[in-house]
Amino acid sequence: MRLAFVSPMPPSRSGVADYAAGLVGALRRRAAVEVTESPGGGCDNVLYQLGNNHLHWPAYRAALERPGVAVLHDAVLNHLLLGSLDESAYVEEFVYHYGEWLRDLGRQLWRSRSRSGADPRYFEYTMLRRVVERSRAVVVHNPGARRRALQASPAARVVEVPHYFTPPRPDPDPGETRRRLGLGGREILVATFGYLRESKRIGSVLKAMQAVPGARFLLAGQFVSQDLERALHPQLRAGGVIRFGHRPEPDFWRLAAAADICVNLRWPSAGETSGIGIKLMGIGKPVLVTAGEETTGFPELSVIPIDPGEAEVDMLAHYLRLLAADEDLRREIGRRAADHIAAHHSLEQAASLYLEAARAST
Repeated sequence: MRLAFVSPMPPSRSGVADYAAGLVGALRRRAAVEVTESPGGGCDNVLYQLGNNHLHWPAYRAALERPGVAVLHDAVLNHLLLGSLDESAYVEEFVYHYGEWLRDLGRQLWRSRSRSGADPRYFEYTMLRRVVERSRAVVVHNPGARRRALQASPAARVVEVPHYFTPPRPDPDPGETRRRLGLGGREILVATFGYLRESKRIGSVLKAMQAVPGARFLLAGQFVSQDLERALHPQLRAGGVIRFGHRPEPDFWRLAAAADICVNLRWPSAGETSGIGIKLMGIGKPVLVTAGEETTGFPELSVIPIDPGEAEVDMLAHYLRLLAADEDLRREIGRRAADHIAAHHSLEQAASLYLEAARAST
């Protein structure tokens, strides 16, 4: 089979780019795959990797012009369109998706777009309809994304492919990293990784950390919003916080291996499966996640679900205290997480499912 593959690729600072590079390698062991920005007529099908930021605009445009298999890493494309269209084009696109009677709402969302990272309306109005109904098939990574895709176009062919995991090689030495971070032997390290936006709920994590005296909080990632960074600046300068910016992949694995507890919240949700969350589960870390459809596929006690809303900080504080005090519990949750990821999230399994979806939609 001949496949064209359209996606941001490394060195783009994008989780999707890293995912795409690994997937291409696995697919090339089974099919002829060409990475391109402009798929021609010589291929049997095209895989488009789509996310919710400007890096994916070329792939989005190509997916409309030359339909193939659209892979929704985010089941919301509103922010992609906000960042790629002018006001007139965005409002017309909103009307296409939701009807003339909501034209004024589309205009309001455009003019209030500076709040799009935290306002739930930008996540409720997914703007998926055009690409979902145009594509031969749609790939998603979790049940919540599947529901959103079918809501946009009930007749669509939607295939769920678990987000793949590949373990680090060689395994990092957590003891050495902890020594470099200045951590004592029994000191608890709580960590959050990735691009830092409002939906990562960093403010809630910082409040909840106050309930775990003596624990340290590692925050590793680049702030997407300067306003958010400024708002959190006083708390980030407080004692107990270890701060890193964007780190290359080897450094990520070293820091992740050193953590005792990981927090990986997403609210409002874009229907994504967190690649970072899958990596952390895959190496056996206990991970606190936002409760929702996106995480319902994980077995009981393989992750700790945290309800969004008013209960968020209290639940975080409760489970951080519980996990910090019980090493056996941390190990058991981590073991269950790693076992689940090993059984259902391998790269070879994902590549097989992608090829099945591509063949079935030619």
